[in-house]
Amino acid sequence: MTTALIPRFLDAIQEVITDNADEVAELDRAIGDGDHVVNLQRGLTALKAIETELGEAETWSDALKKIGMVLMSTMGGASGSLYGTLFISMAKAAKDKTMDRNTASDMFSQGVEAVKQRGKANLGEKTMLDTLIPVANRFKDDNDNGIEYAYLLNNLSEQAIAGMLSTKSMIATKGRASFLGERAIGHIDAGAKTSQLIICAITKELSKP
Repeated sequence: MTTALIPRFLDAIQEVITDNADEVAELDRAIGDGDHVVNLQRGLTALKAIETELGEAETWSDALKKIGMVLMSTMGGASGSLYGTLFISMAKAAKDKTMDRNTASDMFSQGVEAVKQRGKANLGEKTMLDTLIPVANRFKDDNDNGIEYAYLLNNLSEQAIAGMLSTKSMIATKGRASFLGERAIGHIDAGAKTSQLIICAITKELSKP
């Protein structure tokens, strides 16, 4: 698996975020600051501008580091910091390694752990981590158990959706939503939703022949 896949991933992600932008903005207005999807789209536009450079990067570590730095500098807000941390940490984990499912699982787990530390958050607090943590855990378990590649990708998509939906019944403890108390119940977290959309877009691309 080479970095030449990155432009395809970016196209798929940008398309799915655009298609769901109104829904995400509505979710964010309900319990957040209302700017999550706009910030994410700004970051994606910046990445699209350098997609050729990313696709021709010598290593995945180089490409992931560049992605993290661009997102951190262009998205702004908490999301920019967290997504930047995710990709920069994955870049460190991927350094000097061939990109296969073992490396991918390990680097994603390390990236998610870094996001937990940066955001001082964990599972069950109505954030993007409620999508990311279960997916990272499922990825590790399925990979360790040698699950067939196609089933592994499908499991990651299903886990991302389940994680995202789980935020609907949660009370938020982080960010603006934490001030709403029980009034946040019944609303899906916008960050969990966009994380799910991104993961499902990538697994769909990887499922193609």
